Amino acid sequence: MTFKAELNNKVEQTLSYLQDISEEYSPIALANSLGAEDMVLTDMICKKRFDIEIFTLDTGRLHQETYNLLADLRKKYSLLIKVYYPNATDIELFVENYGINAFYDNVDYRKSCCKIRKVEPLQRALRNKKAWITGLRREQSITRVELQKKQWDDHFQLHKFNPLLDWTELDIWTYIREHQVPYNLLHDNNYPSIGCEPCTRAVESGEEVRAGRWWWENPTSKECGLHTSTSKEKERA
Repeated sequence: MTFKAELNNKVEQTLSYLQDISEEYSPIALANSLGAEDMVLTDMICKKRFDIEIFTLDTGRLHQETYNLLADLRKKYSLLIKVYYPNATDIELFVENYGINAFYDNVDYRKSCCKIRKVEPLQRALRNKKAWITGLRREQSITRVELQKKQWDDHFQLHKFNPLLDWTELDIWTYIREHQVPYNLLHDNNYPSIGCEPCTRAVESGEEVRAGRWWWENPTSKECGLHTSTSKEKERA
């Protein structure tokens, strides 16, 4: 099978999968990180008008390019993405106690910062949802190789779907170019994975996709708390 045929097959399977889970697990939402993978899913959802809510998390420390993309989405798809923000009081207390850049000092401080800026807003975003969708892929990092397409999220107590799990980076970018999907321009400057501005750097040739995220830490700790509480879906009677 040629690459083109294989990708077309992946696209059809993903579209069918999105339709099925949107019908079976409504209300369901896509957590859009505004990275390349989530832009592929956003394009599919908008063009096919699947009944899937799309939201994003604004941590307050994103790149300007990320905000520009958020604005572009509204123009491209007439889409108003729901934006969730961290609790201002929690941020004030964290900065007062530990400092504005305390996340560089140790992993616990960094995870506390992520909890305030990402995890708690995500909890609000997923309230009353039956399931959520992400753009996670297995080849992104060693912390994601054991992921499943359908999982039970122990922390948020709802189903979690990863439709692009077996897509390659080449698959993602071929789709983006062929369908003229808007994307974060930082990707053109060696930023394959984009998070908060102070916690993301460009990667060097030969480095893994997520090497630029929390680059000062051990690779096994490089998650923010959004994707660490899932277990393989079990058969239910």
